[in-house]
Amino acid sequence: MEIIPMLLKEMEQEAQTTRKMLERVPEEQFSWQPHPRSMTMQRLASHVAELPGWVHMALTTEALNFMESDFKPVLANSKVELLEMHEKAYIMGREQLEKADEELLKQNWQMLGGPNGDQLWYEAPKGDVIRMSLSQTVHHRAQLGVFLRLLDIPIPGSYGPSADEH
Repeated sequence: MEIIPMLLKEMEQEAQTTRKMLERVPEEQFSWQPHPRSMTMQRLASHVAELPGWVHMALTTEALNFMESDFKPVLANSKVELLEMHEKAYIMGREQLEKADEELLKQNWQMLGGPNGDQLWYEAPKGDVIRMSLSQTVHHRAQLGVFLRLLDIPIPGSYGPSADEH
């Protein structure tokens, strides 16, 4: 069984659901957060928007070292930027996955951090990193749904209709 077609299908399905959620994020609530330790709406929505780009990163690098990398989370400053950020990340990730082969998915990828960048935070085959990025999308999109619910903003369905769509 080939893994890449399954990942591409899942990536497209999650992108469709993510777009619907990001379209609901109100710019006037970008600075809102439900708790002091929570991300702001802007940070969380931006993170959800950028996550498909991790597919590209996993397939084109051997590691992400937060101490040595120029990787910086980007904040969207408007709903338009948020949707553009997501679309760009999705296209980059999808195009790289379409070019990949099954052998590439078996190669290891690492995430390093800590004060000196020498702590191994995560290591897995690139295929697993792609699955993790899809899972992170679902996880953080659900958090975003809670944020929207707390602000009484109707939630779009993810894997069927939501309570707001009945």
